[in-house]
Amino acid sequence: MKELMESIQTTYESFENDAKTQLESGNKAAGTRARKSSLALEKLLKEFRKVSIAESKK
Repeated sequence: MKELMESIQTTYESFENDAKTQLESGNKAAGTRARKSSLALEKLLKEFRKVSIAESKK
């Protein structure tokens, strides 16, 4: 679970940096990277939910 949390944090930081770059300078490539990161983040959060539910049932 700790590795999953670290992965979520890293992916979110990447998303945040790319999203800010797109907003501040209009960088289209950063927007593409931010969208890709958001999809990865969605998958990681779904995995976190599964793990969290399994842990709470123990």
